[in-house]
Amino acid sequence: GSVEFLRDVVAEELNADWQQMSWEFAPADTNRYNNLHWGPAQGTGGSTSIANSWLQLRKAGAAAKHMLVQAAAKRWGVSPTTISVEQGMLKHSSGKQASFGEFAEVAALETPPHDPQLKHIEQFTLIGTHLPRIDSAEKSRGKAQYTIDIRRPGMLYAAMAHPPRFGATIKNLDDSKARKLSGIKDIVITPRGVGIVADSFWTANQARSKLRIQWDETNSEKRSSGEIMQDFRKLAEGPAHAVRNDGNVDKAKSQAVQTVDMAFEFPYLAHAAMEPMNCVVELKGEACHVWTGSQVPTIDQQVLSHVVGVAPEQVFIHTQFAGGSFGRRAVPDSDYLAEAAMIAKAMQPKAPISLQWSREDDMQGGRYRPMSYHHLSASIDKGGNISGWHQRIISQSLLRGTPFEAMIKGPLDMAITEGGSTLPYSIPNLRVDGQEAPVGVPVLWWRSVGHTHNAYATEVFLDELAHALKKDTVALRLELLKQAPRHAGVLKLAAEKANWGKALPANRAQGVAVHSSFNSYVAQIAEVTLNDNGSYSVDKIVCAVDCGIAITPDIVRAQMEGGIGYGLSSVLGEKITLVDGKVEQSNFHNYTPLRINQMPDIEVHIVKSAEAPTGVGEPGTPPAGPAVANALRRLTGKPLNSLPLGDIIG
Repeated sequence: GSVEFLRDVVAEELNADWQQMSWEFAPADTNRYNNLHWGPAQGTGGSTSIANSWLQLRKAGAAAKHMLVQAAAKRWGVSPTTISVEQGMLKHSSGKQASFGEFAEVAALETPPHDPQLKHIEQFTLIGTHLPRIDSAEKSRGKAQYTIDIRRPGMLYAAMAHPPRFGATIKNLDDSKARKLSGIKDIVITPRGVGIVADSFWTANQARSKLRIQWDETNSEKRSSGEIMQDFRKLAEGPAHAVRNDGNVDKAKSQAVQTVDMAFEFPYLAHAAMEPMNCVVELKGEACHVWTGSQVPTIDQQVLSHVVGVAPEQVFIHTQFAGGSFGRRAVPDSDYLAEAAMIAKAMQPKAPISLQWSREDDMQGGRYRPMSYHHLSASIDKGGNISGWHQRIISQSLLRGTPFEAMIKGPLDMAITEGGSTLPYSIPNLRVDGQEAPVGVPVLWWRSVGHTHNAYATEVFLDELAHALKKDTVALRLELLKQAPRHAGVLKLAAEKANWGKALPANRAQGVAVHSSFNSYVAQIAEVTLNDNGSYSVDKIVCAVDCGIAITPDIVRAQMEGGIGYGLSSVLGEKITLVDGKVEQSNFHNYTPLRINQMPDIEVHIVKSAEAPTGVGEPGTPPAGPAVANALRRLTGKPLNSLPLGDIIG
């Protein structure tokens, strides 16, 4: 979606003809394509593309338009102020006109203006309108090129054998049977496992099953999921680092007439992208060429430069469409790329290497959303107000020990607490604290990162308080959001559009959740039906979003719909579990994303705004789960505090 947004912004300030707009992936070059929110680094993630590029690209488009006008004015001998620019054409009242292309070369010689004149919002003709996506046709027809489609002369295919437990290393390898297979070119031991190279992926995969590997599991993670969660619970009883501490929570608790406590348990989650991890690496002379759907080319350049032994600028990343990323293709140690580079470096004679992970490799390869444990406690005073709120979170750090560790300010990784520490509700005594838990399972950001579990815990807990106070759950939120107008704005809009409180059959209910992430505000109201046998269906979700200026409303809606689907997937059926350190799930038969028959009707309402645009790739995900859980709470009388919910609510 962000490609379309970015192109819209440039076309708007340039007064270009939308039908003539095209685009291409940027090469890896931090100097030219720095993400201002991360810098110095090039990458996409954290819903930063639009926020980073909004003014940048508007100025670029406006500057290019200025230079084209200057060039035309000189050639035509007229004042620049007498030239108009409309739909990719430069026009003068004398009848003279020319396309951008006719003046592109001479315009490039003009000095770019330091601070070009930008349009006022009321002058926009493309932004905020319905624009057809330019890449839809090639994607729909199967013509769009993904990494899995790349073919290079002399290319060979590689599969990896990874250890069954995270942290294990190779002790001994017998590859004699594998080497006897026709088409096998080489077998390479790497620090990450064993790479098998063949003339087809099928052959490489077949050979993998014939390897006899002894693993050294001295430093591997051997606990089961239940044991890890038990250790989390013990950690929650000990000391914790506070990231927010308003007022005096302990005093509020001592003076409370009622306290409410709840614990929440969240499992590991895989990204489960439709195209499993893959890349093509080709070593040529002093250069390393890579074809992949990279999210952070800067990191990939640095890692591969170290692996191959060339300068970072000699690592050329040819970005492809990615068949789903959700954070998985932004890896601090470029795991699958490093594997391919290690194999390519070891090969003699040299050949381009296409490394393809299988679905099983992908599902069992780690980089999950972390498991987490939350304990929430609230105090209610004699006036019937929530006087205190304490949230304790135990989870793994995403940033500790990675190149991103410098982002941690203070003793606790904010990726654990985000969305909890920024709770918008006006509660006078509020503490959020936690502890980083040591676990040997590799974790990674997962669509909307810490907001996913924090939104669920806080929004489900708030509903529990509303039930304790015998208050309407939307009304209670609005009471507490008097200092948070944009949260209140989306909540009111969603409630109005969903006809909150309408008469419903006895087996149907509405549930609500509101959450802000990546500077966008989203409220959702879910309508759920509970059947006599305990099965249920999510029938409809009404979503209201405030993301500042909606550059392309169709894509804002699409991102909300996709985010809701992703959020529902995780809450209804997805989990990664370990038994003695080994991952149980392997494919979509036992890791079950949302099926099309489970997808609810979705209505998306966009708040009209003149604020700068903010991200929409992730903010639709966090409220979906708690909105559904809160509807089910009204039907069953029980809070749902352990995920996934499953098909049956007992």
